[in-house]
Amino acid sequence: MDRGYPNDTAVRYVSDHHRLPEGQRIVLLRTIVSAERAQRRMAKALRLHALRGRAVFVDGYNALITTESLLAGFPVYLCDDGFLRDTRGFFKSYKESRITVSALCEIFDLLAQALPSRVEVLLDQQISRSGELAKEARSLMAERDLPGEARCARDVDHQLKVCGSIVASSDGNVIDAASSVIDLPGEIARERGISPLLLE
Repeated sequence: MDRGYPNDTAVRYVSDHHRLPEGQRIVLLRTIVSAERAQRRMAKALRLHALRGRAVFVDGYNALITTESLLAGFPVYLCDDGFLRDTRGFFKSYKESRITVSALCEIFDLLAQALPSRVEVLLDQQISRSGELAKEARSLMAERDLPGEARCARDVDHQLKVCGSIVASSDGNVIDAASSVIDLPGEIARERGISPLLLE
């Protein structure tokens, strides 16, 4: 990647050479980025205290699924760019679990500490039961006096890229387009003393 090869091509070449199974290929694809891109992304990363008095747009399923993985003990990796990512790859087939509400509570408790001016949680409309999840999120936000909204959209990534506010996401394409980003699962891991996995 540091030699200019596209991520997919570099991972496929190395994985084929070493005959890596599919699971290990996905880990590489999720965690490894070029040094230049990693530095650019890290320069945009904010810590929790920086949210005070500012609007935050949350990549709903992105933050939720990684937080669920953290709480449930699934593998979560500290990637080259400093963001946490898991490899469960649910999204289109995502279904709520017994830990979903706990994960939402962790996210909103964290945001409530930060005192942002507004929180906009965006959930992919294409995913089943997103409307019900948005309703649950609004209720949990109201319990914590978090100003803002939780809503569904068909173009979540695009809205995050053009919102002009702080974005909470670990999606590489979203990070690259945003001016400032926060890794909410990363903040939760720090608060709880959870150590993510490191590739060596």
